[in-house]
Amino acid sequence: MDPALLLGLVLAFGALLAMITLEGASFAALLLPAPMVLVFGGTIAVGIASGTMRDAVVAVKALPRAFRGERRTAQAVIDTIVGFAETARAEGLLALERFVDDEPDPFLKQSLQSIADGTDAEELRLVMEDEIASAAARSRTAARFYSTLGGFAPTVGIIGTVVSLTHVLEKLDEPSTLGPLIAAAFVATLWGLLSANFIWLPIGGRLRRLGELEIERMTVMMEGMLAVQAGSPPHFVGERLRALVSDRRAPRRSRTTSTADETVLES
Repeated sequence: MDPALLLGLVLAFGALLAMITLEGASFAALLLPAPMVLVFGGTIAVGIASGTMRDAVVAVKALPRAFRGERRTAQAVIDTIVGFAETARAEGLLALERFVDDEPDPFLKQSLQSIADGTDAEELRLVMEDEIASAAARSRTAARFYSTLGGFAPTVGIIGTVVSLTHVLEKLDEPSTLGPLIAAAFVATLWGLLSANFIWLPIGGRLRRLGELEIERMTVMMEGMLAVQAGSPPHFVGERLRALVSDRRAPRRSRTTSTADETVLES
């Protein structure tokens, strides 16, 4: 589990609480039900209205993933694929079938079964590329939904403030109540800005990044399994896949070695 989102949100709200405490204000004064209902309810409502119900469902399903983080990194699958390459090299492609039931990743599991079944390399690439494209589309949809909420929230907060100020103008004949009413009116704007920058936009950005990492991992799997199917040496499979990982820690290889590895994989 990657705690980046939870850690960031805790620190952000902690900083807000610290400011309120240092200012001598009351946090309870910000927890007004009326503006919070409008800001959160209205923002989610217009977010749903700006897309389709399927977009909203995809976004809700992706929310736990934003807090959990990526299940398996691209680096983590390289050793697994190299192991498949060693098995295929020593025992043949049919031997990969025994790994199918124990493989937790559906994408890798499907490719193992396809290779064991003797699927043509070009057909396998097409199928895997389609799966990657579908995963990328789902990630974009979820990230865009929460980023859209982050765009709507400040405006919805302003609407709440305008509505509250309209009520304030009705109380001009009661000067003693104007101060608290005006202060309460701006709580809606505060929650609009707060929810956008402390909740919706971070979730949208987090899902966008996780989507990029998922596509990278799936691409590593695709290239690795195609190399295994082609009978490439395990050592070169590992080197090739490490070159595809953006945050790899392996030493940089020379251009000559890299070209040689690619030649072996393409043969």
